[in-house]
Amino acid sequence: MSAALEIAGTQLEAWRARMEEALARRLPRAEELPERLHAAMRYSVLGGGKRVRPILLLATAHALGLQEAEVEAAACALELVHVYSLVHDDMPAMDDDDLRRGRPTCHKAYDEATALLVGDALQSLAFQLLAHDPSLPQDPQVRVRLVGLLAEAIGSRGMAGGQAIDLESEGLKIGIEQVERMHSLKTGALIRASVMMGAACASGLDPALERALAGFAAPIGLAFQIQDDLLDELSDTATLGKAAGADREHGKSTYPSILGIPASQERVRRLHQQALDSLAPLGRGADALRAVTDWLLVRRN
Repeated sequence: MSAALEIAGTQLEAWRARMEEALARRLPRAEELPERLHAAMRYSVLGGGKRVRPILLLATAHALGLQEAEVEAAACALELVHVYSLVHDDMPAMDDDDLRRGRPTCHKAYDEATALLVGDALQSLAFQLLAHDPSLPQDPQVRVRLVGLLAEAIGSRGMAGGQAIDLESEGLKIGIEQVERMHSLKTGALIRASVMMGAACASGLDPALERALAGFAAPIGLAFQIQDDLLDELSDTATLGKAAGADREHGKSTYPSILGIPASQERVRRLHQQALDSLAPLGRGADALRAVTDWLLVRRN
């Protein structure tokens, strides 16, 4: 894994830098009316972050021989939607968090009403990019496919539904099957969309390769969330950039709380191997995607 992580380190930094520039360019300027809303949007999006979802999309595109410029706008759309979800999740009606990425959350830095509008505006901008950004493939069917994948991933059968289950389950004892279902919606759906949106940009993709990528995306999405659960237990606030132990404090059912830490770590290892095995049909072309996968599951924040 060390060799893969060495590859990932250099590539990840290059992709992160590209995404920072791409996001900054596509967000409204802070000086543009309404200034407070636009400043809060930029504060929330450009305040750091691992850029996991856009990096997964870029790595998928790389595995399929696509140029980064061809998929950059789709990667931006993913990150804008992800940030919108964080802004809303942090609000008092949801998780009521004060810190995000080591800084005050949007509703703390601005106010609750502005934070609500920031989430709404970022979601809208994401779909505007998929519909109109000139850098994406011009084929209307590709555009519709991208819009459909993202919309499905964040709706009531995806991210929003998972968050609803999470809120309803606070303080309750639920089984591991229910936790896994919640995770597959709340976090896994957008992770899966990151991979499949990259695949959607490759016109005429061999169906066998698309199936391989789908087989990769599902286990890596679940493994990513279990790793998050573990970090909430094992890391600290300074490292995470948000309050450690929040899941326990809110009475949330998680993998570690139900199965314990060793069994949860083993589940991550098994899912990781399942994801890597799924990439076999892509050969060495998927090495960057494999490296990103390794990085996701050994991260500390």
